[in-house]
Parts: sequence; structure tokens; C-alpha cells
Amino acid sequence: MVHAALSAVGRVNGGPATVLRALRRVLGPDGTVVVPTFTSDNSDSSSAHLERVRGLSEEARAAVRDSLPPFDPASTPSTGMGILAETVRRHPDSLRSAHPQTSFAALGPKAEDVIADHRPDCHLGEDSPLARLYEMRAEILLMGVGFDRCTAFHLGEYRVTSPPRRTYRCVIRVDGQRQWWAYDDVALDDSDFGALGEQFERAEIPGAVRSSSVGAATCRLVQFVDAVEYAKRWFPDHRPIA
Repeated sequence: MVHAALSAVGRVNGGPATVLRALRRVLGPDGTVVVPTFTSDNSDSSSAHLERVRGLSEEARAAVRDSLPPFDPASTPSTGMGILAETVRRHPDSLRSAHPQTSFAALGPKAEDVIADHRPDCHLGEDSPLARLYEMRAEILLMGVGFDRCTAFHLGEYRVTSPPRRTYRCVIRVDGQRQWWAYDDVALDDSDFGALGEQFERAEIPGAVRSSSVGAATCRLVQFVDAVEYAKRWFPDHRPIA
């Protein structure tokens, strides 16, 4: 699974397509590239939407809400995931999971195994690609980004005892019709992922984190299982009990 900020890498001839080809060449024919292709533009409960409507009148808020497009896994672009994620999503051979908020795109021989059965009421838990990547003992490449972008930590949130939950809302399409859908799921919080990642790296778990560089970007190669297991132990000691 790749999280990347290609601006940190510097100029690359051919841009993100070149980077993707390089990743696939390194992985070889048996390797699969996975990226988050999350969307926030079709939700009125996302932090991005709440920031967008902050300070607006009730009438203006309603107008924005009425304009939100329904999620379409075939065409809805990801938001804030970076150009490499979009390059994978748009690749003609990639597959994308159907979650209307936290989908993933995968490219390679295990793509179907990764994205299949992503339940729409499970953002990043046991019925999501994160759990499948955990089972596959995948690796995480953080290319030019820090641990604050490490999505795998969210699976640790699901695996603590009685995690807090909340209601999410988004626009989907059912039988060709635009409609709102609300569902309950674990309350996701990445605000402390930077601190979590710093302590995870300092723990010096053998083989869990390796660092190098690609172009001008600092990169880390992280073992998926180690990251999730550390997060699961870390959360109860560092987050207030509800």
C-alpha cells in the first residue's frame, strides 16, 4: 500500500506514470499496488465538508448540500489522496472497492482479493481492504509523507475494546437515483497518528520500519502487521476513555 506526495520526490520524467511503472517493476509480476482513493465531496459529515460550509448561512449550507454528487466507483475522483493514487485509480487494469467514502484502488494479481467485499458500512475495519492487507502481511510505502498519513493505523482503532462510534452521511446512487445514506461506524481519528508513528518508529521493532529516499523524498517501508499491532496497543494508553 502506497501513500505518496510526489511533490516531495522532485521532478520525474514522465511524472506519476513513471513512478507507478517503477513501483510495479520493483514488485515484479506477483506484486500488487494498493492506494487509498477516499472521497469527501459526497458527504455532509466529513471534516472537509464541515470546513467548506463554516460561516455560511443556513440557505447557503443547504445549497452546497444539495449540490453534492453521488459516489460512483467508476468515475468519482479521490480527494486529497495525491496524484499517484489518482494515477492508479485511472489505470485501465485497476480495480476499486465500492465504499462510498473510503474506497481503495488496487493494481496487480491480488487486486480482486484486496478490494472484494468492502462493506459499505465498514470504513476501515474487518470488512475492508485494510483487513485483507493485514492477512496478506503487506508492506506500506510512505513516500514523501509521514506517519500522519498511515491509513493502516485505523485498523488498530477497530481492534481496541469497544471503540467509539458515530454516524456518517453521504450521497450514493441507487437504481440510478441520487439519495442520502446514513450509517454508523467506528469514529475515525487520525489527529494523533503523527505522535503514534513517531513512537512506533522509536520502538525499533526489528524489521518494522526501514528508511531510505526516492529523489528528494524521505521514504519509509513499514510492515503492515507491526503497524496495526502497535497501534492497537497504543490507543488505549494515549486516548481518553469516552
